Amino acid sequence: MRNEIQQAALISGIGILVMVLSVPIAEFVIFPELIDYNNAENTFNSITENRVLFITGIFLHLITLICDVVVAWSLYLFLRPVNRNFSLLVALFRIVFATITLAALLNLVSVLNLIQNSDYLTAFDHSLYSKALLSVKNFNLQWSFAFTFFSIYLILLGALVYKASYVPKIFGILLVIAGLGYLIDTLRSFFFPAVTMDYIMITFFGELVFMFWLLIKGWRVQVLEDGS
Repeated sequence: MRNEIQQAALISGIGILVMVLSVPIAEFVIFPELIDYNNAENTFNSITENRVLFITGIFLHLITLICDVVVAWSLYLFLRPVNRNFSLLVALFRIVFATITLAALLNLVSVLNLIQNSDYLTAFDHSLYSKALLSVKNFNLQWSFAFTFFSIYLILLGALVYKASYVPKIFGILLVIAGLGYLIDTLRSFFFPAVTMDYIMITFFGELVFMFWLLIKGWRVQVLEDGS
């Protein structure tokens, strides 16, 4: 029977894998088909005609948020032998990220409310299309802001992984690099939105590489050190 640490590694790997599969479908397949950021009316009509698809995108994000909580908990257990308090702090940063993202996701839920009551609302408000598109933009902005906390989470996670004797140190380094990449890109989107830094996306794969290790070898580790 696998011990708690091994089970936590496996759960973490599976949770990250589900997130890796869920978010890209919503953000790169579903939403681009429905949202035209230059035309509020087209966006409103497209979402109205493809309501189920839009809801699917919302729930894919919701599944990801649930996995965020699960992964925060399981990685806390996995890395607790290194330093219990520091591992808890790392988990809390991911929980904060998930909480802010959930609040951002409610903007997309509000779009559904506008669509479902469009016949009633248009009689009193002719800016309905603009409100729907603004809600979508609010989601993107608030989700982007949440990545500030995710960036710090990855940096701290990398430091913790680097200290773990049962995890190759290269994964700690890759996670720190990923966190710095996310942080730079997030700050750029707020302070220098006109600047393009597509090349920095190469740094984002640290958590993905760590996921593969968790799924392939992490669930078989032998932990010898005690938490502090």
